[in-house]
Amino acid sequence: MTSTEFIPDRHSLIAPARALALFSDAAIERLVTLRRTLHRHPELSNAEYETSARLVAQLEALGVQDVRRVAATGIVARIPGRERAAPTIAIRGDIDALPITEATGLPFASAVPGVMHACGHDVHATWAIGAAIDLLREPALGDVLIVLQPAEEIGTGATAILNSGALDGVAAIFGGHVDRRFVVGEVIAEAGPLAASADSFTIELRGEGAHGARPHESADPIVAAAAVITALQTVVARRIDPARPAVCTVGSVHAGVASNVIPETATLTGTLRAMDAPTRARLVTEVTRIATAVAAAHGVQATVNVEHGTPPIVNPARAAGWARQAAMSVLGEEAVVPFGITNMGGEDFAFYLERMPGCFLRFGARTAAEEPIAAHSPRFDVAEGAIFGGAAVLAACARVAALDLATEKL
Repeated sequence: MTSTEFIPDRHSLIAPARALALFSDAAIERLVTLRRTLHRHPELSNAEYETSARLVAQLEALGVQDVRRVAATGIVARIPGRERAAPTIAIRGDIDALPITEATGLPFASAVPGVMHACGHDVHATWAIGAAIDLLREPALGDVLIVLQPAEEIGTGATAILNSGALDGVAAIFGGHVDRRFVVGEVIAEAGPLAASADSFTIELRGEGAHGARPHESADPIVAAAAVITALQTVVARRIDPARPAVCTVGSVHAGVASNVIPETATLTGTLRAMDAPTRARLVTEVTRIATAVAAAHGVQATVNVEHGTPPIVNPARAAGWARQAAMSVLGEEAVVPFGITNMGGEDFAFYLERMPGCFLRFGARTAAEEPIAAHSPRFDVAEGAIFGGAAVLAACARVAALDLATEKL
């Protein structure tokens, strides 16, 4: 640690006092140092080898006996509960970074060219370790699995963890995401939609090439592509119920190699987002129908492929109630605030919720003096006080859920 990397103590951190009180001075220094180390050494999805090694070392240093490597770079660690037969709860933190060149100017900015923790996963991994510290101090009724998940950014890590069998028998799962639209100490723990499905599409338009000076001899896929792009804007505007959030975005257009050549093909790629299954299916149907019909009207053939990504996150009411109770118990009733935003971003935590109850929370991640900064920005940073609210609330979620589920069985 250099002099430019001063580690704040409990007196200089801007963090909820009630959360900080749950951690010793040594634990505070450990967690801030860990976050900064992870931030300085980011790794892309499915390549989180050093990140995983660092996190295993942290868990073993805390005395956690059952630490397993799963899904190549993932980790599942078991924190013993007070009663062997009580329900097992999981807490998930994701660990991968993004292919972005950092521009924060932080003294612990990324040392890896073109790779950056621009979505807060360094903090998510750290507060999962913090939750382990808090649960070792005050165990839940049942065991708690600390899940450190790779490859969230490409939407495959949650499925890999589930397919490993490491979460078989888990009764509920909790996770969260930093959010710089909210200040440190604010928590969103709501039932209902919190993130959208994230599907991608590719439309290949195949026509007939010709000389650019003789377009009448072609079936121009570029003109057809322009018409398809315009027509796709009517999918959400005219085919989806206005009460149902949806997005259809064309993100790339590829065609041609020379200014005087009409090419054989043009390719469009884009993303489809929805908050519920019927709307998600309707988007696919309408994009396929419109692209095929408009292409045919221009004398070219359209091939539409849709790759299904993450489903929407829809927090069930009961699990959201556990999370809300946990957040209020740690931070106070005033800390739980409404989301008030339609979030069309995707999150692979949704795959866990297809298998088991749970809740995905949002945690405020800036100080009151700071401006919001969008995630996936090269300037993205997180106020480090968010580590402690996230860790304490997630640990409390495990305690509340285990107790309620155990009581239900009596």
